[in-house]
Amino acid sequence: MGALNTFPLSYKVQGKRIVIIGGGDEALNKARLVTKTTAQVVIISRQIEADFSGFEVEVIQRAFRPADLDNAALVFVAEEGADAELAKNEARSRGIPLNVVDVPPECDFYTPSIVERAPLTIAISSEGTAPVLARLVRARIEAMLSPGFGKIAGLAGGLRQRVEHLIQDGPARRRFYEALVTSPRVEAAVAISAIAGQSEAEALLERHVSEGSGQGAVWLIGAGPGSEDLLTLRAQRLLQEADVIVHDQLVPGVVVDMGRRDAERIDVGKAKGHHSFSQAQINTLLVRLAREGKRVARLKSGDPMVFGRAGEEIAALRQAGIVYSIIPGVSAALAAAADTATPLTLRKVSSGFVTATAHGADDADLTHWSALAQSGLTLALYMGKSIASDVAARLVAHGASATMPVGIVVNAGRPDMKTYSGNLQSLIESDVTFADGPAIIFVGEAVAAGDWANGAQLAARSFKVA
Repeated sequence: MGALNTFPLSYKVQGKRIVIIGGGDEALNKARLVTKTTAQVVIISRQIEADFSGFEVEVIQRAFRPADLDNAALVFVAEEGADAELAKNEARSRGIPLNVVDVPPECDFYTPSIVERAPLTIAISSEGTAPVLARLVRARIEAMLSPGFGKIAGLAGGLRQRVEHLIQDGPARRRFYEALVTSPRVEAAVAISAIAGQSEAEALLERHVSEGSGQGAVWLIGAGPGSEDLLTLRAQRLLQEADVIVHDQLVPGVVVDMGRRDAERIDVGKAKGHHSFSQAQINTLLVRLAREGKRVARLKSGDPMVFGRAGEEIAALRQAGIVYSIIPGVSAALAAAADTATPLTLRKVSSGFVTATAHGADDADLTHWSALAQSGLTLALYMGKSIASDVAARLVAHGASATMPVGIVVNAGRPDMKTYSGNLQSLIESDVTFADGPAIIFVGEAVAAGDWANGAQLAARSFKVA
C-alpha cells in the first residue's frame, strides 16, 4: 500500500468566509459544494457568467482586492488572469489554504467527493488524479446510507450523555447505537419530524435499558429477479447492516453475497419437490433470531408482497411483537416486461394487467382469467411453465381466442434470460423444452407489441412482431 501525499481532515469554516475567484461554471461548481457548509461564501469576478441565484452566496462583480481575503478560511481560484494571480499570491502570503481549479500542482488542498448526511460527512479523495473513480465510490456509499442517516446521527449525539449515564458497559452502549442507526422505527420517525424521531429514539433507549441488548428487527427484502444491479438502494444498505441473512432458494448467491461478510447466512429455500423448511419453521426462525437481538434480512426473490408468502411471516412477527419493515423489489413480471419491451398496459389495447399463479388453478380461475383476457387485460401468470400447454388449452376452452398472443420469459432480469413467443393455439400444440428457471407467461393482445423477434417461436403458426 502506497503512502498518501495528502492528509485527510475536516476543516473548520464556521464563522469564516470561503472566497471563490471566478464567475463561470467552475466557480459555480465550487459554490455548489461549499454552500453545504455554514461559512459565508463570496463570489468575486469582473465577469459573472454563471447563475448563482439558487445558492446562498454573495456575488461581487468587480476586480479582486487583497482585503477580500479578510477572515477567509479557504480560497478557490476558478479563473485565469491578473486578478487570479493577485488572489493566489495574497492567499499564499496570508497562509490561507488555496485551491486552483484543475491545476493540482498549485493546490494546497483538493476538494473531495462528499457524501453529506449532516452532521456526518464522508469525503472521498483521489488526490486530484482520478475524480471519476472518487465519484463512483461516492455513489456506492450513498447507496448504503439512508437520506435520514444524518438526522439519526444527530439524535445519537443528543442522547450521548444519557446513554453514558444509563448504560455503563461499553459493548452494550455500542449495541444500542447500532440498534439506533438501523432501527426502521427511528428511520420512519425522523422522516416525519425531529420531535417524532427524538421520541422514538428515547423509547428505543428505554427498551434497551430495560431489556438488556434489546430485540432485533426483521427486514423483508425484495431481492428482485436475480441481477444484483436491480436491487434497490435500501435493500443494498440493509444487507450491509444485517447480522443474519435468511434467503430463498431462488435468490442468487451473488445477491446474498452483497451482505456483510461476517453475517450468518441461512438458506430456507423451497425448490420444486423439496422443501428444506416449512413456512411455519421459517416464521419461528425469524421470531427467534429477532428475539436474540439480531437484525435479520429476510431475502425473497422478486417482491416480498407478490407470491412471496410475506403475509404469513408478517402475521407471525406481529403476533410476537417483533419490529419489521418491508423493502419492495422488482417483481419477475415487471422484469419480464422490461426484458421484452412489452407494455402490460397499452392505450386502446390493454387497460390493466393481472398477476396470478397458474400452478393449482381451477376451472373458476381459468374462466375468470379468460374473461379478463377477452376484455383486454394482460395476464401475467407465475409458476406455470410445466403446465403451460394445459393452461393455454383450458383458457381457449373457457372462451379465450386461440390466436391471442402469448409470450414466455424464463429467468427474467438475469443474463441467462430466454424468451418464447406465439399464441394460445401454438402453445397448445408446441412440444418445446423450456430453459431451466422460473417463468412468466404473458397472455393478451398487448403482448404482440413487445420485442419477441429474438425469442424462440412456439410453433409454425406463431405470430412475429414487425
